[in-house]
Amino acid sequence: MVAGLLWGWCAVLLMTEYTIETRTGFEKECAARLFTDRGTANEGVYAGDYCADERDWPEALVVLGLSIPVALVGTALFTTGSVTRRMSSHAQAMRELDRLAERPAKESEQSQG
Repeated sequence: MVAGLLWGWCAVLLMTEYTIETRTGFEKECAARLFTDRGTANEGVYAGDYCADERDWPEALVVLGLSIPVALVGTALFTTGSVTRRMSSHAQAMRELDRLAERPAKESEQSQG
């Protein structure tokens, strides 16, 4: 679930437009990082644009990188829990079968004795 939230945050970083405040105090609209061809997000500081520094690709990649160990731990915990639950259910069923198998044997011994 946490890994899914991290993927969602990465999608927000890459697919939504955003505004920044320039040094002069004005707000500037910036295009989404993923959907821009030569827009404000990719031109960079060389053109006097601060949008490239605000939402840079490494930030989104770090969010994706953090989701990998979280997803692995979540998968391991889910698998361990599922297998433990199934094994417990199987053991309970085997105990019940053993109990049912012992009952007729005891009844036949009592009827013969």
